Amino acid sequence: MRIEPLTNALGAELIGVQLADAVQSDDLFAEIRAALLKHRVVFLRDQELSRAQHVAFARRFGDLEDHPVAGSDPEHPGLVRIYKTPEQPNDRYENCWHSDTTWREAPQFGAVLRCVECPSVGGDTMWANMALAYEKLPDDVKHEIADLRARHSIESSFGAAMPIEKRLALKAQYPDPEHPVVRTHPETGEKVLYVNGFTTHFTNYHTPARVRYGQDATGGAADLLRYLISQAYIPEYQVRWRWKPNSVAIWDNTATQHYAVMDYAPCHRKMERAGIIGSKPF
Repeated sequence: MRIEPLTNALGAELIGVQLADAVQSDDLFAEIRAALLKHRVVFLRDQELSRAQHVAFARRFGDLEDHPVAGSDPEHPGLVRIYKTPEQPNDRYENCWHSDTTWREAPQFGAVLRCVECPSVGGDTMWANMALAYEKLPDDVKHEIADLRARHSIESSFGAAMPIEKRLALKAQYPDPEHPVVRTHPETGEKVLYVNGFTTHFTNYHTPARVRYGQDATGGAADLLRYLISQAYIPEYQVRWRWKPNSVAIWDNTATQHYAVMDYAPCHRKMERAGIIGSKPF
């Protein structure tokens, strides 16, 4: 296996390897896992990978989870189908910087995404290194956010377009969890900036140390959250991947955010993702 870094921030292409072989090979899987932790997201081309092999490879990282809104393959639980068609010109749910499932108490550790069909031009996906984003924050901001916690919501994202009854039922099933604004990576020990498109508000901003008068709370918290979320937008923290059929991306969802660029309508874009259950952020 040859590893070719794609940017100085994150991302590397793995060359000369088939993920199907890593289903059975402990040594090969260990190499891929080490590359993932180092480069945050790794990419592979020309993968002859069946759905069963896709799921089997992803399960080497841990148990898989289904998505309550996006449909999974009925014969392969845990394999979420992200299918966009010309009949869905107004579907823009992908078009946001986010870490997957931070609206869960235990968000995903990572994911394995395979391209089934894609447009000849457009439909790229971008990733941002949120450990680097935290590292580059000014010291006064790091001090300000060290103890902050925030809510993440499926209701205000996936649930927003639902009728009110379904939206409220979705929130009842997945109550908004509270996560640290700066989490610690469970394997590398790095500090990671952990707010994204699913984050709605801080839960412990309104304290005497931060707020002189009540009016400070709303404006100050909103401005700070907007600033922190915007760190994913910085190009120097990013890598961009152009898809081809049978290309695969594997990413560390703890340390990255991603953004599926919606610039290909009206075309088909069919992706299949196996999401790996993670741990409660700390």
